[in-house]
Amino acid sequence: MTDPETDGVKKDGGTAGGGRAGDGTAGGAAAGGDAAGGDAAGGDAALAAPARRIADGYAFTGPALDLGALLWDGACHPGAQVRVPLPMLNRHGLVAGATGTGKTKTLQLVAEQLSAQGVPVFLADVKGDLSGISRPGPGGDRVASRAAETGQQWAPSGFPVEFLALGGIGHGIPVRATVTSFGPVLLSKVLGLNRTQEQSLGLIFHYADTKGLELIDLKDLRAVVAFLTSDEGKGELKGIGGLSTATAGVILRSLTAFEAQGMADFFGEPEFDTAELLRTAPDGRGVVSVLELAAVQDKPVLFSTFLMWLLADLFHDLPEAGDLDKPKLVFFFDEAHLLFHDASDAFLDAITQTVRLIRSKGVGVFFVTQTPKGVPSDVLGQLGNRVQHALRAFTPDDQKALKATVKTFPDSPYDLEELLTGLGTGEAVVTVLSETGAPTPVAATRLRAPASLMGPVDAAELDRAVRESPLYGRYAQAVDRESAYERLSAREAAEPPAVKGEAKGARKKAPAEEPSLVEQVVGSGMFKSLARSVGTQLGREITRSLFGTARRRR
Repeated sequence: MTDPETDGVKKDGGTAGGGRAGDGTAGGAAAGGDAAGGDAAGGDAALAAPARRIADGYAFTGPALDLGALLWDGACHPGAQVRVPLPMLNRHGLVAGATGTGKTKTLQLVAEQLSAQGVPVFLADVKGDLSGISRPGPGGDRVASRAAETGQQWAPSGFPVEFLALGGIGHGIPVRATVTSFGPVLLSKVLGLNRTQEQSLGLIFHYADTKGLELIDLKDLRAVVAFLTSDEGKGELKGIGGLSTATAGVILRSLTAFEAQGMADFFGEPEFDTAELLRTAPDGRGVVSVLELAAVQDKPVLFSTFLMWLLADLFHDLPEAGDLDKPKLVFFFDEAHLLFHDASDAFLDAITQTVRLIRSKGVGVFFVTQTPKGVPSDVLGQLGNRVQHALRAFTPDDQKALKATVKTFPDSPYDLEELLTGLGTGEAVVTVLSETGAPTPVAATRLRAPASLMGPVDAAELDRAVRESPLYGRYAQAVDRESAYERLSAREAAEPPAVKGEAKGARKKAPAEEPSLVEQVVGSGMFKSLARSVGTQLGREITRSLFGTARRRR
């Protein structure tokens, strides 16, 4: 026999249509507030038994973020608050849903409350509309209505924000990385290299590292590639696999095309120190770092890969932390499906391991995408907190994606296929990890309204905020110091033409006497001193991570 209460939900399970404001206690503060931590359903005695069981699953005793109020049988119940425990935010999460369903506002709502709890936040702003988190929201009838429906004590509030921009393109503190620290795996993804070419690029990085040739910007990398295919250098990699002229040509052409698109500004110095993302404001609130990507949104592989570099760099530098009362940082990875598109197996393995291991460093990662299908299953399996906005099912492919999404949720009294296609804007299906680490019941939720401005601030205000930032003097001006390009150019210029001719002739007669790059770049005898220079940047291979990114030296 069917449960009449449960069966009734399956017919119109918690959609926005016919919604009403229920009775209950108001929870919240300016940032979305703290709902009562005891009986989550205590303010709504009319809840059916299955709905009460769901509400009880969110009755946490410790600090938590308030997402919204439970939707059940077509009505919103503000006395049944849906929340996520603060210590569980480093267990990673997923925010998914079709375009226009409210994913960005969900990011804003969660980021505000994290900041209010003293947790720094990183937001990738692909569309350019998250800068408003720095300013109080204007309120209005719609916000007041949403607050009444969800039991929220809404008050306008802005939050401490640092504006960043890749390479300084856009409004923000320039975020740059050196080619050396970016590493061959991530760079191969950006350049669109295949697996063989990626492996060859890895050999080039290995060679530059061991010979003390710093790869700061793209011209440094081009200079080393050109050297290794020249008469003087083409024998240097023979013992470890070699570098074919064809592969070197592909790499050089890819670098040229990349620079022609204006991408060279992303590589160089001063390199952005990812420790800047862990700051708190003088009043104790976490700083929200907003990386503006609107200027490069037509280069999705570039910005998604740069975000992965930021995460990998954090992973290198942070110590093991174990279980904390609250995360050190929560990182929101927007348009996450772009990161995994056409990715090599090595790249996917590195992402999976980084996501798995960075939790122990106190960092939470939320992937934001249209459907869970855009995230590999090995990564998806590590995302314990889920906020799923509405999905569309207009095509056969949409229907497949819908069914696949439903299968990723725990068993539920809701008819999730029907529910997910009927949710309104600002509504979602939620399941998170409880304080004991167990999944909470699936809850259809009407989400709260952000307390800050739901839209961008004007460009002049952004520029003013950037110039007034304490980071401006440290990162605004690019620096081009001596590195591989300058050293190789200097050696070539210093070598007399007659010596070059004699060297070529000597190589024809006695290849074994060909001088090594070490002798050419740093003088004869340097090879003998390599053992003495362990622990310095010159003369040793740089320690690299899962992604081949270099460990930063501070």
